[in-house]
Amino acid sequence: MSVDYEAAARELVEARESAKPCAPLRGRLLPEGDVTSAYRVQQLQARRWVDAGHRRVGAKVGLTSRAVQESFGVFQPDFGVLLDDMAVPDSAEVPMGRLLQPRVEAEVAFVLGADLPDERITSADVIRAVDHVVPAIEIVDSRVAGWDISIVDTVADNASSGLFVLGTTPRRLADVDLRLCGMVLEQAGEPVSVGAGAACLGNPLHAVQWLAQTMARSGDPLRAGDVVLSGALGPMVAVTPGAAYEARISGLGSVRTCFSKEAS
Repeated sequence: MSVDYEAAARELVEARESAKPCAPLRGRLLPEGDVTSAYRVQQLQARRWVDAGHRRVGAKVGLTSRAVQESFGVFQPDFGVLLDDMAVPDSAEVPMGRLLQPRVEAEVAFVLGADLPDERITSADVIRAVDHVVPAIEIVDSRVAGWDISIVDTVADNASSGLFVLGTTPRRLADVDLRLCGMVLEQAGEPVSVGAGAACLGNPLHAVQWLAQTMARSGDPLRAGDVVLSGALGPMVAVTPGAAYEARISGLGSVRTCFSKEAS
């Protein structure tokens, strides 16, 4: 099938702006399994956002769970870009009208203190480049109706990015065991998702290394100051309007977000 990248990008942008999800792109506007074309659609949207005055502040890694990868029939993560207007302050209320069908997941966020420009970087290079880590909640969203997505749909849709919330208790890497750190995500004091660092490619640091290599290979490497959301430590949870969610990660502290009862 011929691919109309502009049409696919336009449909996702319109879904975002109108708050009306679109039909899946796979097999309709993009070939089944064509991840390269999906990233091209993602890049078209990112270029539009930057041209409109937004600033790229980092990137996110998705599909870091082996079980989720198998459900998509892929064997590597994916990624999307983070923009300045996606950042939400810790504990601030998120208007439901900003999102279409949000879900939340707890993650470790890395803030870089140095560039990672070489696709052959090692884990030691990543460790040297990281300034600090903080707990984070990613508010994922999909512009595709009913979350009926394949790897092609989610990559084209900026890896199903929505918003993100960073905690305010920075820690040095040396002070945290990222592989063994436990996580609990609570709603109204009750656990709704639990996990650990090992659920994220065996260690969240591995996710950052993969992302740095991949983005350097694409010619758009990670830079000093970038925020990297390294992937979920446990299952994501559908958002209930009016609810508050708090993620606690051992060694890192906690981060909280809440949602309005109605769209506004």
